Amino acid sequence: MARKGDQDRFSTATRLRLLGEQTAARVYRSQSRRQDRRSRLTGRAAFLTLVICSLVVALAYPMRQYVSQRADIAEQRRRMDNAEQQVERLRDEKARLQDDRYIERLAREHLHFVLPGETGYTVIDPEAAEHRRTDEGAADRPWYSNVWDGVDNADRK
Repeated sequence: MARKGDQDRFSTATRLRLLGEQTAARVYRSQSRRQDRRSRLTGRAAFLTLVICSLVVALAYPMRQYVSQRADIAEQRRRMDNAEQQVERLRDEKARLQDDRYIERLAREHLHFVLPGETGYTVIDPEAAEHRRTDEGAADRPWYSNVWDGVDNADRK
């Protein structure tokens, strides 16, 4: 004969109740494990984030200085290249100035230099000639007087 406790043990309602309790216990244990795992990962993640942020902050200023100095170095190299090119141009000019024919050509171009026996011609710009005609008696005065008048006129403007 079966006892009353045995019947309860094998009844459907009892089995369902036990099954529900066991399932609830498993779910509770699983959730608590996940929460434990999450809390451990969150702490680790927070520490890792703190370390990374500290490294970024610690390296930000030196990196900014490094980039700034690299830009300064590039600017100084560009200036140095320009200075070297200018020095090379000046050396070439110095070498040309050692040549008498080059000096003579410069004198002819800029100073209207003519050798004895040569005839020099000066071409006058028509606009400049018109301006010269409007000056009262400019052709009748000595050249230095015209120069001083030009300086005075430029000073007035």
